[in-house]
Amino acid sequence: MLELRSILIKNAEIRSKTGSKMSKTYYLFAENIQTDSPQSLFDPVFWQAQQAILGSAKGRGITYFLNTKDRWGVNCALRHYYRGGLFGKLVKDHFLFSGINQCRSIKEFNLLQQLKQKNLPVPKPIAARVIRSGCYYQADILIELIENGQDLVAILQKHPLEHDVWHNIGKLIRQLHDQQVFHSDLNAHNILLQSLKNQKDKLWLLDFDKCDFQSGDNWKQENLQRLQRSFQKEVKRYHIHFNENNWQQLLNGYKE
Repeated sequence: MLELRSILIKNAEIRSKTGSKMSKTYYLFAENIQTDSPQSLFDPVFWQAQQAILGSAKGRGITYFLNTKDRWGVNCALRHYYRGGLFGKLVKDHFLFSGINQCRSIKEFNLLQQLKQKNLPVPKPIAARVIRSGCYYQADILIELIENGQDLVAILQKHPLEHDVWHNIGKLIRQLHDQQVFHSDLNAHNILLQSLKNQKDKLWLLDFDKCDFQSGDNWKQENLQRLQRSFQKEVKRYHIHFNENNWQQLLNGYKE
């Protein structure tokens, strides 16, 4: 099992020169992660040489699924951070640096760690990297790969969910909101249902990039509505099994 404490290597005095510009590299590791070559952990070529790439998924970039169970007790997903929208086409993976704790990979790592400590069903953070060049940075993260799981859209394309699963999804979102966690991209793709041998299927929440703790309650209803719109959108795109009764079952779980 991974420890929930972490170690930030502030540059670890690791510097590299790219042309005339000096870059700094920062690493953040779960406490039990040890390596003599931290940069290799974020390099798909390294994992390919180890014959450790289990697969990949395409989004804004490619997320690699890695066989790391013998190293760290869990398999991992390696993700590079990219910008979205029109600006992302111009500056695809560079972000303005305003302090190491504000970098996207570091923020996501720290948030996941806090949520694990609150017993929320989120992946374990394994390691994060920031490469700073002047006023800008690039970022990567390694997180636990939830195995034998499918997102709700993939499942609902094939068959409906049982009533109690909808109820439990609502309870899960309420648990998140009760901890004052604002998920900025709460949608049907970021809720995972994991099949477990001789156990009840387990729900997970994914993708906490740009998410954070937020005070008050006014935002919670809009967050729920965002999720509802996500299901409605997927009905039009993929004809998923979703109707208003399902949504009411989810709300009943949320209000319980």
